[in-house]
Amino acid sequence: MIPGLLVAAPASGTGKTTVMLGLLASLRDRGHVVQPFKNGPDYIDPAFHRAASGRESFNLDTWAMPEAMLDGMLAAADGADLVLAEGSMGLFDGVAAPGATGNGASADLAARMGWPVVLVIDASGQAQTAAAVAQGLARFRAGVRVAGVILNRIASPRHEALVRVGMKEAGLSVLGVLPKRAAIAMPERHLGLVQAEEQPALQALIAEAAALMREGVDLDALIAAARTTAVTHAPAKITPPGQRIALARDAAFSFVYPHLLHGWRAAGAEVLPFSPLADQAPDPSADVCWLPGGYPELHGATLAQADRFRAGLRAFAATKPVHGECGGYMAMGEAIVDKDGVRHRMAGLLGLVTSFEKRKMHLGYRLAQLAQPIPGHRPDSPLRGHEFHYSTILSQPDAPLAHVTDATGSTVPETGSTRLQSEGGLSTGTFFHLIASA
Repeated sequence: MIPGLLVAAPASGTGKTTVMLGLLASLRDRGHVVQPFKNGPDYIDPAFHRAASGRESFNLDTWAMPEAMLDGMLAAADGADLVLAEGSMGLFDGVAAPGATGNGASADLAARMGWPVVLVIDASGQAQTAAAVAQGLARFRAGVRVAGVILNRIASPRHEALVRVGMKEAGLSVLGVLPKRAAIAMPERHLGLVQAEEQPALQALIAEAAALMREGVDLDALIAAARTTAVTHAPAKITPPGQRIALARDAAFSFVYPHLLHGWRAAGAEVLPFSPLADQAPDPSADVCWLPGGYPELHGATLAQADRFRAGLRAFAATKPVHGECGGYMAMGEAIVDKDGVRHRMAGLLGLVTSFEKRKMHLGYRLAQLAQPIPGHRPDSPLRGHEFHYSTILSQPDAPLAHVTDATGSTVPETGSTRLQSEGGLSTGTFFHLIASA
């Protein structure tokens, strides 16, 4: 079995991702093969992990993934020397009610896999108090073991000495000390970090983060703290939506969970990417078209002028299934209204009209019971996923696709849509991103 660690923190914004990228790159530079994972529903961080480690990063989600699937994802680590998983939000932050395997918190993942936790502590604005926070996290839950801390944003040698005194009193090992370094701050936008492929200076940022880890972290001690998991696993099996899948893939449609793509291919399916932003149509030889989420609201004018894409998609949809998630769902509708109030024509496979001008955050896990099929899933299939967007529905005239609830069991009004096209093709879309069958 391969030893692993989980990199976590008391809260978001502490520098977890920078530390994670720096560790992946610095360990890779030393000749280690490191398999990255990301706790929870996140599209953006795994792409950064891949750039730093040279290996595909996969999401592990205790709320959405059944035990067999969650454990089976560990097969991705075959051939690696070490597993590093990046936590989400604060270490114990999850939903109130448990899901398939847990409540989605990073601590649930650490406990299940037996991975010790490396805490990234933002010590700015405090000294010994940082140790009280770390000690509280270390003692909060049996079965979650803190291997040590990496102190981030240390202002001076005196500041470091004071924080170290606190950590010693708390009985916690200091695995690293990092100074404030604004140069490696990651750019952000409304759904999180700017995507990896949109950052021309990404490799320079990763190299800077790696240098910071080499200077400030005891990498040998960190590796020695890793532990193997007691979980046994067989590769997770995922049903693809078709044998030949036309997949929209560009800066507007980039939110595809790596585990789904990997699972589709492992099941023998072919993935045929095309770019709506480049005015490309789906391959007519495909069985199904899948439009993932992303940022179509940032590219409304380009998509509105993509006549070849729109005509090709409509021709495809006349006889074959097309499914869209979040941004892909919006692009299947009649129109998107951007943040400036400008209405942009979309594909018109559904009657949906959405507005980014009237912003409202929709965030959380979703459990859906399908009323109509989507590619790869029959009616009445229960699906688990996640929704995160700021768009508001102005019009949704089509039949609802599913009965949708959140993690507490409360009904969610965004039901998705379905429409049978004139020649028998079924168009479907949801605002939630599919993670796993329930």
